[in-house]
Amino acid sequence: MSNKSQQADRKAAQAAADEAVAQESLREIYREIMSRAPEHDIDPTLDRVRRVLELLGDPQRAYRVVHLTGTNGKTSTARMIESLIREHGLRTGLFTSPHLTSVTERIQVDGAPISAARFVEVWEDVAPYIGVADRESEEEGGPRLSFFEVLTVMALAAFADAPVDVAVVEVGMGGEWDSTNVVDGDVAVVTPVGMDHQRWLGDTLEAIAVNKSGIIKDGATAVLAAQEDVVTEVMRARAAAVGAHLLREGFELEVAGRQVAVGGQIADLRTPAGLYTGIFLPLLGEHQAHNALLALAAVEALLSGGGALDAGVVEAGFGSVTSPGRLELVRTSPTVLVDAAHNPPGAEALVATLDEAFEFTRLVGVVGIMADKDAEGLLATLEPVLAEIVLTRNSSDRSADPRELKELADDIFGEDRVHVVESVAEALQVASDLAERDDAVGVGVGTGVLVTGSVVTVADARILLGRP
Repeated sequence: MSNKSQQADRKAAQAAADEAVAQESLREIYREIMSRAPEHDIDPTLDRVRRVLELLGDPQRAYRVVHLTGTNGKTSTARMIESLIREHGLRTGLFTSPHLTSVTERIQVDGAPISAARFVEVWEDVAPYIGVADRESEEEGGPRLSFFEVLTVMALAAFADAPVDVAVVEVGMGGEWDSTNVVDGDVAVVTPVGMDHQRWLGDTLEAIAVNKSGIIKDGATAVLAAQEDVVTEVMRARAAAVGAHLLREGFELEVAGRQVAVGGQIADLRTPAGLYTGIFLPLLGEHQAHNALLALAAVEALLSGGGALDAGVVEAGFGSVTSPGRLELVRTSPTVLVDAAHNPPGAEALVATLDEAFEFTRLVGVVGIMADKDAEGLLATLEPVLAEIVLTRNSSDRSADPRELKELADDIFGEDRVHVVESVAEALQVASDLAERDDAVGVGVGTGVLVTGSVVTVADARILLGRP
């Protein structure tokens, strides 16, 4: 063996050892962060995050920001915005939630999750200041920073340290008091708003919209998806109150045309700057074309003051977009699709896309739903496209009991179409067997399994099926 080969082997061995150490440190840090109040345990204040950022020198002011809220479509739209900005040669940060496989996915720089080693470094940089804010809060009778607040601080600090030119930041929940609202977005994007998280955001569409409108800041541009009238009026009033420029789908913005294509779709997108035609988007579903419209308008507002962008750059930016866990093919024979739909509007988009892009003769669902979601509405929306349904429990402690879901599902599907198992692994096997039960040829043509109901259910399935 040559000296060069030996040196390469030693470097590879050292890199593997370093990665193992970093992964173990990451697991220890994740356990510490997970010991804090979970994402759904909300204490509506920005004070703790603001205090840590103040101690860090306000890193969130070191770059421009596109801030996103809404009920459905936030992550896909955020990923499109990030890709378009990066295609213009700028350094980008992306903060989204939740994650599918590793917590590092939530904090991305230049289109890639930060490494385990980098995650550890960021934690070590911010932990002393988080400790100060924790102690101050506890001395006043308040809680420590929550899981999501810690990750928000880490993301904003990591972006400043990179440094990035633009950060694309997705809210965790709501807007007004979401911990990400310490940023002042140059552009605020509001994807479709519906009834979700009523326990925290309010039990009317107007109340939910008011909370989400809080990300629209003084002098910003607000890009608004097509909405119910009450939501549009709330956003219009907020924009007027803070002097923001409003761009609305159905008024200033339009999906002028679209057609299904191999591996995605072709869309024509109209903004005040002009008509972009023949844009290939490697994602399925009409809803993704509408997400792309919002992304395009947001990037126009950010980079050119609302002027047209170079068509070639736009095509390249959209052409490289991915959205894991959103109608994603993760296995063949039988076909296994995963989709993170977790409420009725998300399920409606999923069903429409299945009808448009696939020709299943027999599709079996694996469904695990969080206990605080509209399970009845979600199941009723899925019923027409599923031959049978396998109800299960995902790895979250918030997962609904599948035996309780069965009572709803029996009324919607009929008892003979409903099955209950305790784990996603078992559910995948049962669903695969059911999908192929009547496949006499044995090639799986027209048969498939759909995993949906929650991001966590999708994440569990992806891990089981070996997806990174």
